[in-house]
Amino acid sequence: MDAIDKISAIYRNTAEEARQKLNKIQQKIYRIGTLRLLLFVAGGTGNIYFRGESWSTLAGIALVTLLPFLLLVKCHNRLFHRKDYLEKKIEINEQELAALNYDTSAFDDGEAYIDPTHLYTYDLDVFGPHSLFQYINRTCTQPGKHRLASWLGKHLEEKEEIIRRQEAVGELAAELGFRQRFRILGLLHQGKAADETELCQWAESPSIFRTRKPLRLLPPLVTGTNIICLGLAIAGILPASVYGIIWTCFVIAGFGFTGKITKMQAIYGKKLQILSTYAGLLRLMEKQPAQAALLKEIKLQIGREKRKASHSISQLNKLMDELDQRNNVFMYVILNGLFFWELRQIMRIEAWKEQYAAELPGWLDAIGQMDALNSLATFAYNHPDYVYPAICQEKTDATTHKSSPSPFRLRAQALGHPLMNRDRCVRNDIDMAKRPFFIIITGANMAGKSTYLRTVGINYLLACIGAPVCARQMEICPARLITSLRTSDSLNDNESYFFAELKRLKLIIDKLQAGEELFIILDEILKGTNSMDKQKGSFALIKQFMTLQANGIIATHDLLLGTLIELFPDNIRNYCFEADITDNELTFSYRLRPGIAQNMNACFLMKKMGIAVAD
Repeated sequence: MDAIDKISAIYRNTAEEARQKLNKIQQKIYRIGTLRLLLFVAGGTGNIYFRGESWSTLAGIALVTLLPFLLLVKCHNRLFHRKDYLEKKIEINEQELAALNYDTSAFDDGEAYIDPTHLYTYDLDVFGPHSLFQYINRTCTQPGKHRLASWLGKHLEEKEEIIRRQEAVGELAAELGFRQRFRILGLLHQGKAADETELCQWAESPSIFRTRKPLRLLPPLVTGTNIICLGLAIAGILPASVYGIIWTCFVIAGFGFTGKITKMQAIYGKKLQILSTYAGLLRLMEKQPAQAALLKEIKLQIGREKRKASHSISQLNKLMDELDQRNNVFMYVILNGLFFWELRQIMRIEAWKEQYAAELPGWLDAIGQMDALNSLATFAYNHPDYVYPAICQEKTDATTHKSSPSPFRLRAQALGHPLMNRDRCVRNDIDMAKRPFFIIITGANMAGKSTYLRTVGINYLLACIGAPVCARQMEICPARLITSLRTSDSLNDNESYFFAELKRLKLIIDKLQAGEELFIILDEILKGTNSMDKQKGSFALIKQFMTLQANGIIATHDLLLGTLIELFPDNIRNYCFEADITDNELTFSYRLRPGIAQNMNACFLMKKMGIAVAD
């Protein structure tokens, strides 16, 4: 608890420091706003009072009042940006304080990623309200959110990849300032869900104007003609009226491209605005030192010294801002008549796209990876008592030096569920060190069987995505996780509960027969049939699992499944969660015990609730 108190103090102090700075900024904003008003009034009053004076006097008044006014406007804007930043900094630190007390309502719960047919996420409450995703998620960009969801939905299975991510998460966990700056910047200008896809579609779309050579020649030709005509008019060789007609023709001709350019700007203009936020995030990533191999790869992905992603995107932002000047009719007419400026500008944007389009998806991917890694790093930072699991070595044949199927291993001490309150969470161990091997758990209702299964599953998933786990110690050889804890009827598919469960079990068998290495977690096999069928089917299924070299945990009320240890004395272990009845009261220790459960509590609970039960 000392470590948690220390982290809470850091968040609280950070929020308080930001709040003090915000108060000072707000005072400056008020003072500058007042000064701007005074300058505006002074300028207006001076012009009225001296309206009969010379133009030089009026110009002097305007210069003395207008120039400081414009400078103060620029300063005001900077202060407002700083104000927004500090407000967001206070907000995210207060969110972290709430999260330390298990209130994660401020974070996206990933409900859009819920999939009842997924191998494990639906059973383990990975997505949705009060889910693992909501508990971990600190992403501030759409690419980051999608990347974190994909990591949770498809965990790593290779030792090297898991260790690389562990190293990156561990390095970022110590960089609180970087992580918070990254998140604040992303949250200040958040994009929409479709931004990433639409940006990539824009990058892949063909150029419209630059592909035509005559159009590429038009802007320099119009500019050159204007320079020549203007020179001739100044020299008195060409009448000014003739040059005026030529210039007007250029303006009118320029309107021929306006429709297409306006359409392009309407479709992509707002989409490309999110790139200004991404440029800021990339700039942060470029400046951040990196030691972990994965972080170095991400930095390499966003460009080397001479071609940084942030600089390239800033160039595009500048081009888009300049194109926005066409919304000013006066500037539009003058610039178009002189330079065919609108066409020139859109072709400069197309030239940027031709140069950098292939790299844009990689930049977005790098941002998504860093955003998702920051979420895992914040999770690690908020849980200093969690540990990074050791990842087992593969077996290598001494003669061929080729890797053979890895031995299964899942060992953990004091394993707890990360979403349960640390003060009430009862922790248990697990030990599986060979293939095939199954743990069969029996026990009374409400004794803790299902919670234990989810605890093992969630921590196994965390271990396989490179995050720390809620345990004192953990060691795993990664295999693909698959569960069947929450099978339900499907009215849309006219599918019964029992048939849905059979489909799930058939999927598991098919994967094992295809040679996949699985870690299986099942709760109450064949719940949808009668006792005799259930018992016979359960025995047959577990025997098949053993033949197919599977590993897993099965929770059941059927005590006879415990007798399977007689057939597989080296490959099955029985554990139980007992309900203890003391002084006519039911109590639960939630402690995993060796052996088969002795006490069942259904009849006892029915009697306590006044439901008659025959003796």
